[in-house]
Amino acid sequence: MSKPQYKKMEEDVPEVQNPPPYVENQPAPSGFLGPPQYQPPYDPRYNQGLVIQPTQTMNFVRLQPIKEPDYMAYSIFTMLCCCLPLGIAALIYSIQTQEANRTGNAESARRNSKLSRNLSHAALGVGLGSLTLYIIFVVFMYTQRASLLIDNPYTISP
Repeated sequence: MSKPQYKKMEEDVPEVQNPPPYVENQPAPSGFLGPPQYQPPYDPRYNQGLVIQPTQTMNFVRLQPIKEPDYMAYSIFTMLCCCLPLGIAALIYSIQTQEANRTGNAESARRNSKLSRNLSHAALGVGLGSLTLYIIFVVFMYTQRASLLIDNPYTISP
């Protein structure tokens, strides 16, 4: 503490006051409800004393399960054999259809069922189209190779 400005600040610090002594058996002040963060805000309009509410009856209605088709097997087949991304989307919507069927949500079950079927159809179409293009490509390559072998019979084939 060689600098004079620090010494001046130390001299201006007020003395620390000790808190009042704590007595364990001291009664709480009147109207004390607890720490301030747990006390409800005081509003004289709502200070009506004890309010008794009647019990409410709860009626449980058991919903009938819906029987909308979920196309689960179709979506799994298209996911594994045709087009993976569209098959995954179809599978997700078929699971949502099963859930809506179980909870009795007819509109959601119908919408998800149609979406699952359409996505499965699209995946099947993409898969069949890809298979067709692959077969055409293989046949084309085979005919090209065969025509090269016919034109030059002295080449060694692998």
